[in-house]
Amino acid sequence: MKPNNKGQAIPEEVAIRLRVSWAGLRCDLRSGYVIAPAKWDAVNSCVKLGSKNSYRQTAGEINRALIRQASIIEEILTRYELEHSGKAPTVAEFKALFDLAEGRAKETPAEEAPKAPGFFEVFDKFTAELSITNNWTKVTAQKYQSIKNHLMTWRADVSLADFSKTDFASFVEYLQNTAKLLNTTIAHRVAMFRGFLRWAAVNGYYSGQAAENFKPRFKGLDCKEVIFLTWEELQHFLNYNFKSSSLSMVRDVFCFSCFTSLRYSDVYKLRRSDLHLDAKPPYMTVVTKKTTDRLHIELNKYALAILEKYAKVGFPDDKALPVISNQKMNSYLHDAAKECGLDEPVRLVAYNGNMRQERVVPKYQAITTHAGRRTFVVNALRLGIPPSVVMEWTGHSDYKAMKPYIKIVDESKAVNMRRFNNVFGDVPEKIPENDDNKQ
Repeated sequence: MKPNNKGQAIPEEVAIRLRVSWAGLRCDLRSGYVIAPAKWDAVNSCVKLGSKNSYRQTAGEINRALIRQASIIEEILTRYELEHSGKAPTVAEFKALFDLAEGRAKETPAEEAPKAPGFFEVFDKFTAELSITNNWTKVTAQKYQSIKNHLMTWRADVSLADFSKTDFASFVEYLQNTAKLLNTTIAHRVAMFRGFLRWAAVNGYYSGQAAENFKPRFKGLDCKEVIFLTWEELQHFLNYNFKSSSLSMVRDVFCFSCFTSLRYSDVYKLRRSDLHLDAKPPYMTVVTKKTTDRLHIELNKYALAILEKYAKVGFPDDKALPVISNQKMNSYLHDAAKECGLDEPVRLVAYNGNMRQERVVPKYQAITTHAGRRTFVVNALRLGIPPSVVMEWTGHSDYKAMKPYIKIVDESKAVNMRRFNNVFGDVPEKIPENDDNKQ
C-alpha cells in the first residue's frame, strides 16, 4: 500500500504491459497505464468496469487505449511482412515501430544513400589509377589533364550518369569550334575520352552507351605530311660545317636518330652502358620509353662515327650524346636546317571539322626531332629493306603505322621509273616491228 496525495493509503499499482508473440519471438510492451491488481480482470484482459487508477484514469479510458494498442500491434506485424516479403521483424525492430506509432520516439530519418561521385571526381580516380597501372609518361598525363580542362570549360556541371551520345557530340563540336583543335588532335582525344567512359562503366560509375554509340568520322586524318630528309639531304646535313658548336651538336643528335630510328626520348636517355661497340656487328640495346619494348639495334657506320665523335666527352649520367631538351633542340634544329639550305617547299594540310587549312613552308620550318625517326624509316624502305626488318628496329607492332612510309616509297618508285622516259629522248609513240617478226 502507498499513500495518495491526501495521505490516505491506496493499493499498490502495477504497470499494464502487453505481451506479444510472433514467429517464435516474444516481447513485453509498456502500455503507459497502471492499475491495482485487484482492479484487473485477468480473464478478459481488461480493467474491471467502474475502476480508476491513482491518475483518475477510468476503466473505459484505459481499456479503449489497450484495444487501440492491440490494433497497432496487429497493423505493425502485417505491414512489416508485406513490405519485407513475408519476413518477420526482430524484437528490436518491432519495439521501435511500436514506440514510433505511439509517439514515444521520433522517426529516425533513413540514412541517405552515399552520394555518387561527380564527373570530375570519377575522372580523377581514372587518371590516378591508370597513371600507375599503365605507367603513364608525363606527356600522357598532360594530355589527360588537357582533356579535363576542355571538359570543364565546355560544361563544368556535366553529369556522368546522364552523359549521352548527344553530349559526346556536343563536346566534339566544342573542340572543333571553340578550342579550334585540328581533326588529328580531336580524333586522338576522343579515343582517350572513350577509354575513360569504358573504364567508368566497368567500375560501376557509368551505365550509358555513349562510348559505343558515338563514333564520329574526322576528315583529313591521313593527309598529314610526313616530314623527312631524303638521302641526299641527310648527307648534306650530316657533312655541313656549322660555325656554331651548338648547331653542330644538335645536328649530330638528330642524324643519330636518322641512322638508328630512335625517338628523341630514347636518344635522350641513351647511356654508354647501352652500347656494345666491341660486338660483331656493333649494336645497342634500348628499352623504349613510349612502349617499353626492348630493342636490339645494329649500328651502321654513320651512327658509329657520331658516337666516336663524342666518345671521350663526359656527359651527365653517363649519357652517350649531348642531348638537350626537346623544345630547345627543335628550335636549334630549325636554325641548323635553315643555315644549310634545307628550304624545299613543303605543303602542310590539316582539317578543323570540314575546314581545310593549307600552307606552304620551307622544310626547315617543319622539321622536328621526330623527323629523324621518319627519315630512317623512309630511307630504309627506299634501300629495299623489308618492312618486317625495319619494324624490328623501330619497334612498330603492326603495318598500320608503316603505311604512310610505304606510300611515300611507292610514290618515289613511280617518280624514278619515269626517268627512263627521258634517258634517250622522247619515247616513240610506236616501237617499230622487227623485220624478222613480220609474217
